[in-house]
Amino acid sequence: MRDAENTGSILITGASGQVGGELVRLLASLGTIHAPTRAELDLADPASIRRAVQTLRPRWIVNPAAYTAVDRAESDREAAFAINATAPGILGEEAARINAAVLHFSTDYVFSGDGTNPYRESDPTGPLGVYGASKLAGEQALAASGAAHINLRTSWVYGTTGRNFLLTILRLARERESLTVVNDQHGAPTWSRDLARLAAIILTQAPDAEAARRFQGTYHATAQGEVTWFGFAQEALRLSRRSGLDTRFARLTPVTTRDYPTPARRPSNSRLDCTLLASTFAYSLPPWQQSLASVMEELFAASPAAPAA
Repeated sequence: MRDAENTGSILITGASGQVGGELVRLLASLGTIHAPTRAELDLADPASIRRAVQTLRPRWIVNPAAYTAVDRAESDREAAFAINATAPGILGEEAARINAAVLHFSTDYVFSGDGTNPYRESDPTGPLGVYGASKLAGEQALAASGAAHINLRTSWVYGTTGRNFLLTILRLARERESLTVVNDQHGAPTWSRDLARLAAIILTQAPDAEAARRFQGTYHATAQGEVTWFGFAQEALRLSRRSGLDTRFARLTPVTTRDYPTPARRPSNSRLDCTLLASTFAYSLPPWQQSLASVMEELFAASPAAPAA
């Protein structure tokens, strides 16, 4: 038996994060936004999750929050699984009780990264480490919860705030004479704002749980095109130089993944096939170069000196 109807509002987790902050701004026109702090909704605490959903009773739960410290997860498995695996299942269970829907963000790390072809939603998964395994478990827990849900897998997320590859490269390029950047991992850098715009489109087309069930399932959602981390860094610095800043930048040197060992293995192929997303919602994210140019314009308009990572 379901509880009384929900309030028609939108609950956004991780509102201080890259995607969460953009979601708060872009979804405001679609309903009252609830963006609880960690003290109000702690994804590592099942009781906190249940209490928040039961109190706020949203129409949609949008969950971009995650344990994203890929290397630290290798030695912090319990925390990674609590946030990335258990929490989505509980969000789903509580959503089902109030007839709400869940929009959940996942990752290309659920795949092994073999080959060169973009992964489709139906391809076999095979995470290389704890982070990917925990995110895959979260997808599965949400699917088993009974809630109306849409799962978006994305990759290489960056933006104008927070900790991300772009801001780190821009900072280090001003601090050092030379930088080595991995050049044998391929993917699509994806702007956090583009993901928030996609979320707004999905919630507009599926305003409630009943409508969401018509679209229910997993979709791949990344920028168009592909590049390596080295190529992404090159383009970011090219745009920085073109901005006219009188700044010397580090010399970039390409290296292999083997030359840059990390505790967690990275997939060499992070390409995702986004055909299903485009055919279902009649929308594709822009090419990565276009979004990067927009981000760089915004960064230098706000702070011509140097964006801080």
